[in-house]
Amino acid sequence: MASVTLDQQGRLFLPARLARRFGPRAFDVASESNGHLFLRVTEDAHPILMTGTLGEISPVDLLSFFNMFRKTGVLRFDLEGGRKDLYFQDGEIVAALSSFEQENLGEILFSLGKVERDSLDRLAGRRENQNFLVKFLLDQNLVSPRDLWQAVRHQAETIVYHLLPFQSGSFAFQAKSLEKKDPFQLSMNTQNLLMEGLRRQDERQLFMRLIPSMDCIARVGDKIPEGLGGSEQALLDMIRSGKQSVAEIVRRSGLGDFEGLRVLYHLVERGAVRVEAEDSTDDTGALGEILAVLNDGLRLIHQAACKVDPQFHQRVISLLRELPQPYSYILRDAEIEEDGVLASSRILANLAGLEEGDKRQLLVDAVGELLYLESHAAREVLGDEKAAAVVADVKKATARAGEILGRTK
Repeated sequence: MASVTLDQQGRLFLPARLARRFGPRAFDVASESNGHLFLRVTEDAHPILMTGTLGEISPVDLLSFFNMFRKTGVLRFDLEGGRKDLYFQDGEIVAALSSFEQENLGEILFSLGKVERDSLDRLAGRRENQNFLVKFLLDQNLVSPRDLWQAVRHQAETIVYHLLPFQSGSFAFQAKSLEKKDPFQLSMNTQNLLMEGLRRQDERQLFMRLIPSMDCIARVGDKIPEGLGGSEQALLDMIRSGKQSVAEIVRRSGLGDFEGLRVLYHLVERGAVRVEAEDSTDDTGALGEILAVLNDGLRLIHQAACKVDPQFHQRVISLLRELPQPYSYILRDAEIEEDGVLASSRILANLAGLEEGDKRQLLVDAVGELLYLESHAAREVLGDEKAAAVVADVKKATARAGEILGRTK
């Protein structure tokens, strides 16, 4: 959280980031007490009416409040790792936007099996522009208007569902509504979204008892029960077609993350499918060696920082989301395990198809970038003196990875 200082002459000193953002302008004191000061930009056409922090107040509480009192405006959440904007019209959510990479429209279309990764990669950095993305996909006949509309709705629902578990962050409500001509306006029932989101939280925990990781491999089981539904039969046929991870099967199902997991869970529960950890043989060779030593460095940082700040694990997840290209491509969908290391199977799958030399170099560069960012984050938690010893050991791990890389070129 940014720190603001008030000196004895009554002058406020803002951090450079905030000073650049606001520049020289006038503020009104909108609200004050002995414990807070709420400043609002003077003559703002869309004033902030309410702001605060999450904790005692949850996202569910806030959404229920704005629904109950039929508010119209934009509710913004600044969260660890990104930002979400929910647009309300008379208390109902009519649109949702997010800066989280997995919630951008391109990733939603990919997760639903509507577009392939190479189509999105052709857009490079411009896929974050939703209007440009929509025009490109329609012009290239890569998706139908119907598929696009369904994806936009699925995106808005996903943004809300993923918001509900957050227990920290800040929010601000602005008096503003969408233009009537906005093509992405939806008609959704806020209370139904809340109930469905809470139900999905509970059920997903149940699913993951039998499916411990999205990187697990799904295989046909010993029992083939009768009376399978259409989605269950289609998923089972897909699993028969060859070795695939849970993540890939769910994506190819076109059902979405939650529904795909639900169908797979019922197949596992009935013995029609079994899930297994990825074969250890996939980790052999130079790639496995490189990742193993780099993971040693990630583990060292994680262990030291988590002793001081238990939330460091979540911070690392946020850093992983913020990696630039091409590193974000190499580490996309990679899971960070409880001890801070990267699960290997997803990364190795992302590297598949590249030249062997490129694979090794990109792996070193991508994980090396993550190590660099984590080292800086750990220094903030541990302080310079304690962090120095950890960073020295991390450098030894990266040096070993460099030796393996040089040996295999």
